[in-house]
Amino acid sequence: MSDIWFYHLTNTPLERALPTLLLKTLEREKRAVVLTQGDARLDALNTLLWTYDKASWLPHGSAQDGDAELQPVWLTITDENPNNAQFLFLTDRANSEKIADYERVIMLFDDRDFDAVAEARTRWKTWKDAGHKLSYWQQSPAGAWEKKAES
Repeated sequence: MSDIWFYHLTNTPLERALPTLLLKTLEREKRAVVLTQGDARLDALNTLLWTYDKASWLPHGSAQDGDAELQPVWLTITDENPNNAQFLFLTDRANSEKIADYERVIMLFDDRDFDAVAEARTRWKTWKDAGHKLSYWQQSPAGAWEKKAES
């Protein structure tokens, strides 16, 4: 069973949280798939990972780039794992039928999106009932991540 971590974005937008979490993934020598919804969002995340920091960038690719097996981070709108990633990042309410194929699944959802919060609650129950190990992380007012619940 996969470990599933719910990241409730209360202070930081996805555009700031995702690069940090991906960097930590790469520091652990893990590969990642970032599943999002829609070509426009995929293009925006692609640009983000090249430009989020003037002094740095995150190595990544998508179907547009090819060579998935060479990419430590793979951006996609398709439920796939062509780079043999151990971590799956679900953004923008994307969902995967293959979560059991990953060591860890990270679901990021924005507090300002009522539907995303409601969907996260539903997924918590569904995935808990399926036997996955769950953790709920929320940002403190200072912006640090705090584990608030686990199952």
